[in-house]
Amino acid sequence: MIKINLLPHREEARKLRKQAFVALMLLGALAGALVVIAVGGYFASYLSTQEQRNQFIRAENARLDVQIKEVAGLKRDIEALKARQQAVEDLQADRNQPVYLLDELAQQVPEGVYLKSFHQDGQRVRINGYAQSNERVSELLRNLGNRSPWLEKPDLIEIRSVGLGQGKDAKRVFDFIVNVEIRRPRDIAAAPDADVPVAVTAAQRP
Repeated sequence: MIKINLLPHREEARKLRKQAFVALMLLGALAGALVVIAVGGYFASYLSTQEQRNQFIRAENARLDVQIKEVAGLKRDIEALKARQQAVEDLQADRNQPVYLLDELAQQVPEGVYLKSFHQDGQRVRINGYAQSNERVSELLRNLGNRSPWLEKPDLIEIRSVGLGQGKDAKRVFDFIVNVEIRRPRDIAAAPDADVPVAVTAAQRP
């Protein structure tokens, strides 16, 4: 006996396929949403961790800035203390400078040169005197520049011919002015090739 199905099977199959497609779309959308949520959560966690690291770095930078300021302040204090210590040492050493100056002038002034006066202003000394000739002044400059451990950088400011004395005793001499610098004991001691006098050690004792 032949059975004939008169139900609308094609419409039923189409309906089933449509339902399967919708279910598949819903499943895909759900899977996509889960993936988006998972990726978003991962990046949110990563950003939160990075923000915590950034906050830690900012806090450490702020702490280091404070420490750097403290170190800079300590360095300034140390430099100020060194400057004051050096000033005290210079004052102590400078007390003996007139003795060294007079002793050096007595040794370095050549024959035929007579000193009238000298004036010290800080480390610079202004010397005024008479010389029998220009050569005597040149010899004085060489002695002050090359032979004296305490004096350096002689500079001839003025030299002129003048008359000295009256009548038969009158004669022509050269009136000169020379500037020269006097060195401190620490400058002499710091010179690599200097022949340091014994007086330097005595001047640097506390």
